[in-house]
Amino acid sequence: MKLAPRQLLLASTLLAVAPASTLAAVANPDPAASDEQDQAKGEIVVTGTIERQSSSATGLALTPRETPQSVTIIDRQRIEDFALTNINDLLDQTVGINVERVETDRTYFNSRGFDVSNFQVDGIGLPLFWGIQFGELDTALFDRVETVRGANAIMTGIGNPSATINYVRKRPVDGFQADATVQAGSWGKWRGEADVSIPLGDTVAARLTYAHEERDTHLDYNHVNRDVFGAVISWDVTPQLKLTAGYSQQDNDADGVMWGALPLTYSDGTRIGLPVSASTSADWTYWNVNDQSAFAEIGYQLGGGWSVKGVFTYKRFEENAKLLYAFGYPDKATGLGVEGSSGIYPSIYDQYLGDFYASGPVKLFGREHQLAFGVSTARSDALEYEDFSNDAIVYPPVEDWGKGLIPEPSYGNEYLAADYSDRLTRVYGAAHLNFADNLKAVVGASAMWIKSTGYSYDTDQSRKNNKVSPYLGLLFDLTKNVTLYASYTDIFNPQVEVDSDNRKLDPAQGSSLEGGIKSTWFDGRLYATASLFRAKQKGLALFSGVFTDPDGPGKVGNSFYEGVDTSSKGFELEVAGRITDNWSLSGGYTGFEVEDEAGERTRIWIPRKTLKLATTWVEPRLNDLKLGAQLRWQNDIHYVDTGVQDVGGNDVVLKQKGYAVVDLMAGIRLFDRVRATANVRNVTNHKYLASLMWGQAYYAAPRSATLSLSIAY
Repeated sequence: MKLAPRQLLLASTLLAVAPASTLAAVANPDPAASDEQDQAKGEIVVTGTIERQSSSATGLALTPRETPQSVTIIDRQRIEDFALTNINDLLDQTVGINVERVETDRTYFNSRGFDVSNFQVDGIGLPLFWGIQFGELDTALFDRVETVRGANAIMTGIGNPSATINYVRKRPVDGFQADATVQAGSWGKWRGEADVSIPLGDTVAARLTYAHEERDTHLDYNHVNRDVFGAVISWDVTPQLKLTAGYSQQDNDADGVMWGALPLTYSDGTRIGLPVSASTSADWTYWNVNDQSAFAEIGYQLGGGWSVKGVFTYKRFEENAKLLYAFGYPDKATGLGVEGSSGIYPSIYDQYLGDFYASGPVKLFGREHQLAFGVSTARSDALEYEDFSNDAIVYPPVEDWGKGLIPEPSYGNEYLAADYSDRLTRVYGAAHLNFADNLKAVVGASAMWIKSTGYSYDTDQSRKNNKVSPYLGLLFDLTKNVTLYASYTDIFNPQVEVDSDNRKLDPAQGSSLEGGIKSTWFDGRLYATASLFRAKQKGLALFSGVFTDPDGPGKVGNSFYEGVDTSSKGFELEVAGRITDNWSLSGGYTGFEVEDEAGERTRIWIPRKTLKLATTWVEPRLNDLKLGAQLRWQNDIHYVDTGVQDVGGNDVVLKQKGYAVVDLMAGIRLFDRVRATANVRNVTNHKYLASLMWGQAYYAAPRSATLSLSIAY
């Protein structure tokens, strides 16, 4: 079974059809034009641009200070400065987000103690299947990435009280703009990237993006080959009517991939001394992903500040993988004892999303307020095949891993293992209420109707749920640069898992409560926040066992679960902006605790304390010399492995000490429009595990370097 325990992940598939939309800017009747102007600016823009509006949290176009939730924006400048060419690396640097690299080509994310499962593109809900990133999503197509932490009732309504990630596409800008970059780096990496925006007359413009990357990695056998293409065209049919359409495709082909990861202990519970390059893969494994998306939107200005927009999105995701999984604990004396299993897994997923909404101002009690409301519908279809090998696979001694000694097995007959569909309809609305010059409120709700049919690996996927999720937020300006805020929002997560009596679990219920202070400093250049939060989730499925009685309520071999209650509470500090015209600073600190219903610590593999900071300094008089650094620190984590015991008969506790990773960059203008940049990752060459989420793990990348040469017009 490719995604064991697969049932734990199936509840998240609903999010593959959870549409949400970036509503028309209430402060600007043409948000697309605002985006174009922002992208066309030549000034240095830093993460979390203070005045840049985002609708990811509420559907209303509000600045981070006006939004009663925690919002982080990583923009194009930060992406290019630190060569953040894939989303996994970018989210590694995002405040409050943890990236769990459990395998080479399957990555999870969590925030505030809960899994992140809501992902959007331009505010439209195109989440990752099961909340997982397959392969590496390239950043070449995006202008910026916005993160809203906490539950997201208005724009999603379904999922966990963790965070929502919104990828904002590059779009055509006014006039001609073009740039190209070539990179070369460690492990044979080379990359080419080009981006051009072209006017095609007075009313039509197009933007084209292409990137190609090839590289080995620090792991044995592993090689990545990626091609990315995107095209967006816009047409101002009349001053009021605008049509936009786009298509993107990413092919991510990876060889020598890891399914699962490394056993970390011998059979006596002592740690195995493995090199950073250690892998349980083989050179015949692969995991190829083709991700295509097309969208069309129509926007019309009605007058009086009101606008309407309709968006249709189609997404097709295909994967084809031949995988090798290692299990068992080697004997310390011989190094033997690890076995393997292998399978081929082709899958196809189709999503259809439609969203229609309207927004504009209304006057009430002598003040102007802003409204936004809409309706959306979506369908997701999945076909998953399995071709499993019955051949016995035995690993050589530990010291011989990485020497290509595992032969490719044979396979049986391919069969359809999963065929299921999800449908979601949503009606949503939000209002920005202007009670007084210094008192504002954001209120809204999302009503949802969900229906699923089909099966997955002998598990019935049928379910039918509905829910209304509210959003309440309040902001009070203490001074012209200091704002107090508070918000409450809830969320729910439909589930297909069954309990020990083979009855489906009720949907998990989540909620977020957050309050704090937002402020601006240094004449508005620097944005700073401090917040307290509490998140709860009731009834989330937790694996409890497997049916074994032929006469029992469930099929022998199928899993059953119990609904558990989990809560987290903590605080965050964040800054973003410029201390001086030349010196930028962004990042923040997150600290929290996660407990189960008995008050005991749970999900102990998630770091409770993280610090992420990035800074750059530029000197225009020295050929625009720019120096920068980014720091990522987390506290120690551990995982209790019940599959192996130490000499005392106790379950082994796997530990990863706290660590810090420092990256450095330096760039300079060589000629007019030509710039060279050097990036060094993990400068101290620290050795650490990429994740302890599953008990198995592999080592993160050691020190590496990349040299970039770019030209812009």
